[in-house]
Amino acid sequence: MLHRGGVEEFDLAANVSLCPPARNDLSDFYDSAKGAEWTDGSLWQDEYASYCNWKGVTCDEMSCVTKLNLTNNGLSGRLSESI
Repeated sequence: MLHRGGVEEFDLAANVSLCPPARNDLSDFYDSAKGAEWTDGSLWQDEYASYCNWKGVTCDEMSCVTKLNLTNNGLSGRLSESI
């Protein structure tokens, strides 16, 4: 729990039932590959969208990432260690 200005806040990124590790890993990838500069970053970093619906992400029926297809999307930078 975080404390900011006397108000308690929750960091849900650490709660695997609400924020699966794959989502955090993909977010790290987005940041390290300069996702804000991509040609199409549809739904990436959208707090309400499933990471399985992010542009270029394919998941199986258990919500496990099986494929990333970000061809011709303007990626640059270095891959994060979590990938």
